[in-house]
Amino acid sequence: MEDDSEPEQSSWAYLPDVCLRHVFHWLDDRDRSRAALVCKKWSCAMHSGSLWRCRTITFYGQPSRARTLEFQSALWYTKKFGKYLKHLEIKLSNPYNTPFIKKFQVIMRGLLSHLGKCNSHLVSLSIKYLELDCLIWRNVVRAQFIKNLAAFLKRMSNQLDYLNLKGARITLEEGCELLNSLSSLTNRSFISEINIEDFFSLHLSVYSSALFHQTMSKFHRLTILTFNYNCMSDELLDILRERSSHSLCTLNIKCHIHDPHGQVVSGMSWANLAKRAPKLNVNFFFERVMKHDHLARILLEEIPVRSISLRSCYFSDPDWTMRPTLTNLLPAYWHGLQKLTLELNNDHELLDNELLQLILSCKRLLFLKVWAFLSVSFMERLLQNRAERKCILTTIKVRIYTAQDDSTEEERLLADIYRKFKYLIDSELNYFVITYPMV
Repeated sequence: MEDDSEPEQSSWAYLPDVCLRHVFHWLDDRDRSRAALVCKKWSCAMHSGSLWRCRTITFYGQPSRARTLEFQSALWYTKKFGKYLKHLEIKLSNPYNTPFIKKFQVIMRGLLSHLGKCNSHLVSLSIKYLELDCLIWRNVVRAQFIKNLAAFLKRMSNQLDYLNLKGARITLEEGCELLNSLSSLTNRSFISEINIEDFFSLHLSVYSSALFHQTMSKFHRLTILTFNYNCMSDELLDILRERSSHSLCTLNIKCHIHDPHGQVVSGMSWANLAKRAPKLNVNFFFERVMKHDHLARILLEEIPVRSISLRSCYFSDPDWTMRPTLTNLLPAYWHGLQKLTLELNNDHELLDNELLQLILSCKRLLFLKVWAFLSVSFMERLLQNRAERKCILTTIKVRIYTAQDDSTEEERLLADIYRKFKYLIDSELNYFVITYPMV
């Protein structure tokens, strides 16, 4: 007798569509395309818009066959499913010559043109480290790329909420042209987050530019702004107070030794902004700006500072000393400082006592990262104070520099300290401490 019953199906056949899409979410392009060949249901899942909302395309300067296929796949799927895109990230990996940059510009022109016509959902765009001041960017190619990007930003200006052009290294006029594209339709922009760190070329005194101030005055709903201190001025703070104080939450400010940072900004301008923007937190990132008189001109007590990072980047300079910064400047933020990062080549001064006193004075400090010449006993004193609840640190990451090749004794002492406070470290701390020979 024949069995007319249908063959038993795999349990995968009964998987709800929402679960199937979630599984597909974790697959790369190649595996998704293979899975789509299994059956109609899986093919439909493959074409679900929710799978194509985020896309990263990497342009490899020296591509292998595998990387070339990966890039072509990402580009093809971006065009095929571009109408669903909400978050797009473009990466340039090790661009090495003018022909490669020319190819990049041509592909980007086609891609941006296609997305500008078909997409109405894009809210996030990131194109970092373009480094447009490099010689491999010939003038014609550079001008065409900026023109195409400006046209795309103009088309998307009503929907973009996040723009990251970190590391573009562009002229003042070109940079303002791109930023103005975000407000060219209505003469105002409601984008909420912009990252223009290292956006302008080195050595530019952007803070004195009326064009820059006019451009920034068109942003009316900024919540997070990331930029270099060479853009900072009383005028910029007044613009932020007048246009975005109702929404502004975070300013991330980078100050690099090669960027102009000698301008005078008044504490009153900071105080007025902080008063109108009560949610505001400011994060400072200093690179090789270590001299006390330079820092004192920038780190005004009226600033609502949440995070400070000071990095000497392995440079040792006997002309600067860190002690007055730790004892005179940073304690002004005792009520608000939550995160402190110090990467110092302080081989000419020992800072154990000053650093410990600063930590104990900052009542909200949660995160501490220190790479510096410290004594091992500093860690025992710090952990003892943490055990006695004299500070509230939850993350401690320390690299103790030593001038000796052999740090066996220091490592043994650190192991003893760890065992002594193991109960505290295991239950309450994200803890990582090592020695590091600097010879």
